[in-house]
Amino acid sequence: MSDEPEIILAQYREITRQVPLLYSLLIVNTAAVAFTHRQFAPPVLTYVMPAGLCLVSLLRILKWQFPRKEPLDVAAARAQLKRSIVFAGGFGLIAVLWALSLGRYGGPYEQGHVALYISITVIACIFCLMSLPQAALLGCLLVTGPYLAYYFAQQSTVWSAIAINIALVSLVMIRIILNSFKAFVELVRSQRDMAAKTAEAERLGEENARLAMTDSLTGLPNRRYFFTRLEAAIEAARDTDTRFAVGVLDLDRFKPINDTYGHVLGDRLLAEVGRRLSALASSDLIVARLGGDEFGIILFSECDTAAAVGESLCRIICHPYKVDELRITIGCSGGFAIFPDAGQSAHALFDRSDYALYHVKSEERGRCALFSLEHETRIRSERAIEAALQAADFDAELTIHLQPIVDLASMRTTTAEILARWSSPVLGQVPPHIFIPAAERLGLMQRVTQALFGQALDALADLPESLHISFNLSAHDIVSPDTIVFLLNEIRRRGVSPARLTFELTETALMRDFDLAIVGMRELRDIGCGIVLDDFGTGYSSLSYLRRLPVDKVKVDRSFVMTTEGSDKEMLAAIKGLCDQLHLRCVVEGIESPSQLELVRSLGYREAQGYLLGRPVVLASFLAEMGNYPDEPSYRSVGLSGR
Repeated sequence: MSDEPEIILAQYREITRQVPLLYSLLIVNTAAVAFTHRQFAPPVLTYVMPAGLCLVSLLRILKWQFPRKEPLDVAAARAQLKRSIVFAGGFGLIAVLWALSLGRYGGPYEQGHVALYISITVIACIFCLMSLPQAALLGCLLVTGPYLAYYFAQQSTVWSAIAINIALVSLVMIRIILNSFKAFVELVRSQRDMAAKTAEAERLGEENARLAMTDSLTGLPNRRYFFTRLEAAIEAARDTDTRFAVGVLDLDRFKPINDTYGHVLGDRLLAEVGRRLSALASSDLIVARLGGDEFGIILFSECDTAAAVGESLCRIICHPYKVDELRITIGCSGGFAIFPDAGQSAHALFDRSDYALYHVKSEERGRCALFSLEHETRIRSERAIEAALQAADFDAELTIHLQPIVDLASMRTTTAEILARWSSPVLGQVPPHIFIPAAERLGLMQRVTQALFGQALDALADLPESLHISFNLSAHDIVSPDTIVFLLNEIRRRGVSPARLTFELTETALMRDFDLAIVGMRELRDIGCGIVLDDFGTGYSSLSYLRRLPVDKVKVDRSFVMTTEGSDKEMLAAIKGLCDQLHLRCVVEGIESPSQLELVRSLGYREAQGYLLGRPVVLASFLAEMGNYPDEPSYRSVGLSGR
């Protein structure tokens, strides 16, 4: 018997199907022979013995047709096959001895029936036990041997010829059975090998699918998995009428860390964030890395408190990290949307959670927000603005206002900041902080900048030679080689002195692509233009960061002069000291009261800007008001409602 487990189990399965057929045939043949000999042989041979053989055959049929239990292991199958070999030999010997005992009763027809019975028994044994050749050979030998001996002993030419015929046929059939078993074994082995190859292919396929759905850096599921799982969650929720939340988490202050310490450390930091989030993942909380420093969340439980869950995740992310010898702290903000309240498609849910994130990052970093009706209203408003922008005639609809920057020693205007205004025929006046981001999203910022810069240079030609202008560049402008080339070409074409031009950039604008932004800044600075870092103190300001930037001046954000006492005063003094150390000039924004003006003067600031010193106005009004400042700051009564 083979030692290969697959062959043993295959033999067992095949025997299970064939043995009931063998015993069914024996029952029919035994009953037929007993019937033809009932008038010639004793009752014990025609009734008792056949009944016993048929009963045993029936029991064997039931045993194999309805086994008590399928052998679960190779050892059990092997033991069962060995018992079957022994039983097949013994049962076959009993059956042939019974048949031969009937041979001396009846006439030639009845004796021929016995010979036929034995022949059919041999053939059935060989064919039905083909997958277990040991049983087939033993049964054939124990049936054919007594048969040959009996008929040769009769010394009849006919019976001897029949015996020899049956013997030869049996030998041929034995050869057939051996060949068939060899083919059976080869088939089982090929099936085993094919199953192994199929299993390996399935394993590799599953591994490839897992890798295709896994972020290699963090080990978290990736963007593809996230949206596949989101689609499935939507389908399941529709069928069960349930709700769930979709969220987006975005790291705060990651990019300056990445730019300052390098991408290798940034990747290690992301991997640490991924490990923390992976430890929190469960069947109710799916976490995936969407790309960069952005992570996706699907929350199946507690979706009504999704914002609170998001903030708990943010707090865990914000715990300090130790990478090498560095202790690093980052922030995290998030936005969530609920299915089906905020949308019924993956695209809509993700967009709305992303919009809630955008709102948080622009209004209150470090928090999580749930998409609301207020956000929906803003989206519709933004869509209206985007539609109007796409149809706008920028040369006709965009205008500029000028706001003075004042020298605090002489109280005279030194620079005019150019501020954009858009008067849409559809929407009316749209503030810059609304239409500039929309223009960037739509890829229209270069056209906006070109229209505004042309008007700024026209205004410069009308201003006194001693006056400079300061022009704001967006995040898109400073990293766009085409926009930088346009600015340089316009300055040369118009013959404007670059020394009279200053370009303002916010810290957050520089963070879009720090290295490319520095390239643009240097190109402008190389021809003699000034570079100002706007809203200083609200972004990623640090000593090492400032030293890398090719800037001439910083504008201190208006939030530092909201009060004139305590921490604000100390912060203003610290910023002034930092800028002095770096030999940078300072402008303080947001001066709206005499006390604020006195504060910045007392701290040694040289320049300031704000409603107290002059509101943004058109060119004609600016020229009329320019330089009309008395020596004391109590001269002007203006509204203090903000810039």
